[in-house]
Order: sequence, then structure tokens, then C-alpha cells
Amino acid sequence: MKTRLLEIRGLRKRWIINSVGPMIVVLMLLAILGALGITSFYYSSALSTLEAKATAGADYFNTYGMSNYNEYYRSATLYAATFDSADSIELQFINRYGRIEASTRGLMSGTEPRTTEIAQAMLSGKMSSFNGEAPQTGEKILAVSCPLTFNGTVVGVMRYVTATRNLDRQILLTALSILGVMLVMCGLLAISSLIFINNVVAPVAEVTEAAKRIAGGSYGIQIPNHYSDEMGELVDNVNHMSLKISQSEKMQTEFISSVSHELRTPLTAINGWGETLEEEQDPEQLRRGMGIITKEARRLTNMVEELLEFSKMQDGRFTLRVEDMDLQAELEDAIYTYRQLFRQDGIDLTYDDGGEMYENPIIGDPERIKQVLCNLLDNAAKHGGSGKRIHVTMRRKEDDYVVQIRDFGPGIPEAELPFVKQKFYKGSSKARGSGIGLAVCDEILSRHGGALQIDNAEGGGTVVSVILPVKTEEN
Repeated sequence: MKTRLLEIRGLRKRWIINSVGPMIVVLMLLAILGALGITSFYYSSALSTLEAKATAGADYFNTYGMSNYNEYYRSATLYAATFDSADSIELQFINRYGRIEASTRGLMSGTEPRTTEIAQAMLSGKMSSFNGEAPQTGEKILAVSCPLTFNGTVVGVMRYVTATRNLDRQILLTALSILGVMLVMCGLLAISSLIFINNVVAPVAEVTEAAKRIAGGSYGIQIPNHYSDEMGELVDNVNHMSLKISQSEKMQTEFISSVSHELRTPLTAINGWGETLEEEQDPEQLRRGMGIITKEARRLTNMVEELLEFSKMQDGRFTLRVEDMDLQAELEDAIYTYRQLFRQDGIDLTYDDGGEMYENPIIGDPERIKQVLCNLLDNAAKHGGSGKRIHVTMRRKEDDYVVQIRDFGPGIPEAELPFVKQKFYKGSSKARGSGIGLAVCDEILSRHGGALQIDNAEGGGTVVSVILPVKTEEN
């Protein structure tokens, strides 16, 4: 459980660092850039306002108020006294020595502001601005100086000054508002992301725990699926995997038990009759005993061959030696081989080729195809022998040969039909066998480009169809 919690926390941490973190960083950068932009806007607006007032005032004085000093001083004093923005902006008239001659704050007359824009305006004859701390008071100010000229000579400047504390306060409030909005957005983003990652982590942790239990041997466990998205699909896949593993484990267990039983039965018969024949003198009993030993030895041989073929299928050593072959000849040879054996068990084997000679060959491995046909005939006798009849047909349907082997036994339960070709599957059948014969046959036919179909026949019994493609010029 501790490891599981650490894994969950690790997933949340990676999600926050890799997904949420960059988005929060971007939002904070936007907040910083927004604050800087607002600061620049506010200061630019304030400076533009001062420059506009300075330009208008200087133009007026340069045009009407510079006829002589007395007139200039009287006009400056009156202009300062009636200045309508005196509550936020200080208007100063400064002489060419840098001293204040008139101001909206009369007490400052005679002082020297000593900010850089005053000297620049006097030297250049153009308007100049200043943004910084006032040398006298240390207060942050924004100032604009515009030169006043008389007969083409700069004799002083008109200076507009405003403290930036109110401006800075407004900028700070605006920046804090932006920052607050961004923090709220970051919080909502973090909360929504945590809700999302929790909705992912919970099922992932559940699936992880289930996977560990499956790996530990708890095959077949099912995870409750409460999801309709990709997580629901993952849960379904894990449940399906668990079920398949459980089925496979069950089939392998049954296979081992079945094979052990199947091997023990003929070996017991062989050992028993071998010991009996050591003391037996009756020729009839000797013949009977040898027949049983031969039959049981053949069954053992077939079982071992099936197991060998299955082993080759599992580890990739299953190969084909293909050539042009006569399917009809192989089928008839198999029928000839089994007809006499079936007759001894009271089973009648009939064959119908439709009166045709199927001259077109197939491309295949004769030994493997013969193995399939013999296995299917043996299965028909083993599982459908109670019907006492097996009927085999061969037909050509378009580009395929179709061989059908039908028995007249009890058939296969409908619920078991989809699984009969699975390895180790025996279903409800009590007949001898390892449960891998049909799986081997299906693999052989698939590698030949054919198919194996198993169905219940009308009227009872089972019909098995072997479908193989006819050789054409294209293949």
C-alpha cells in the first residue's frame, strides 16, 4: 500500500510539474508583462499630458508674454495663480540661472530644482522631460521643461512637475488586480488539474493493484468498470486479459490432468497385457493381447505426435514443405487407411467425390495435409462413433476445394462450438484426447491459406469442413 501511495503521489507530481507548472509559469509571465505594460502606459499618458500643457503654455508665453520682464513676470504670476490643475501638477517658471521665479506654490520661489531636464531645455531650446527622484526632497517626480525665448534667446523655462506617488499607487492597485486574477486562474487551473489527475489516478491505481494480483496468480479477478472513456476501455481490456489467463490456466491444468490420464490408461493396458502374455500360451489370447498392445501403442504415438506438433507451434519451429499436391489422392488414401479400422469398430465410412476427377493441384505440404485428414477422421470416429456412420465428400467451390467429414453422433453443444478449436479445450466431451488436435489442424490449414470450420449438421451429428485454395496461375 505504501508503494502504491508513493506511485500515486509521483504521478500527481509529474502531472503538476510537466503540465500544470508550465501553464502557471506562462500565466505569471503574462501577469508580469501586463503589469509592465500598464506601468509604461500610465507613465506615457502622464508624460503626454504634461508635455501637452507645457507646449500650450510655452507657446502662449513665447507669443504674448515676453515683451518685457515686467510683463512676463506679471503674466507668469497670474498664470500660476489661475492654473486649474494645481492640485495635482505644479507649474514653475524658472529663469536662466535655474531658480524658480514663480510657482503655483509661492513658497518655492528662489529655490533651484536642479533636475537634468531644465539644463537640457535651456541648452537645446527644446522641450525635455525628467523621471526620477527630486534632488532636494528625494520624492519621485515626473517633470517637463519647455524653453521660453525672447528675441530668439532662451531666457528661462516653463516647468510642469507632478509627484508619481498617486500614479504609482494606481499602477500598484492595477498590477495587484491583474495578479489576483492570475492567481485565481492558477488556483482554478490547479484545482481542475488535481480533480482530473485524481480521476485518472484512482482507476490507474485500481488497475495497477489488479495487475499485481493477476501477476501474483489471482487469475480471473474482475475490476468494476465505472468509466465510459479510454479508462473504461483499459479496465475492459484488463478484465478480458484476466479472464483469458484464467481460462488458459484452467485449460492447461485440465490438459495436464487429461494427458496424465490419457498416458496412464494405454500404458496400464500395455503393461498389463505384456505381463499377461509372458505366461499366456493360448494363440487366440496372444493375438488379442497383441492387438490391444498395438492399438494402445498407436494411441500413445498419436498423442505424442500431437504434443510434439503443439510444442513446435508454440516455439516457432512449425514449418511446411510445400509443393504441388493432389488433395483428392491424399483424401482417398486416408479413407482407405481408416475404412478397415473403422469397420472393426462397427463404423461405416462412405466417400462421395461427386463423380469428378479434381486434376487441379493445391500448394501444400502433403504430410501435414494428410495429418489433418487423418486427425479429423479419427475425431469423427472418437466423438461421433455412436452414430455408426461417417460420410466424407469432396467438392470444388469456385477457387477452393472443400472436404466435409460428417458423423452422425450426438453433435457438439451450441455453447461449446466457438471454443472447440482452442488448444486444451475439451468441453463436455468424455472421449479420450489431449484437446490440442483441432488446434494443430486449424494452424496447419491457416498456414496453407485455408480454413477449418466446425458446425452441427442438420439431422444430428457434426460436420467438419476443410477448405483449401486451388492452385491458379496467380499463386
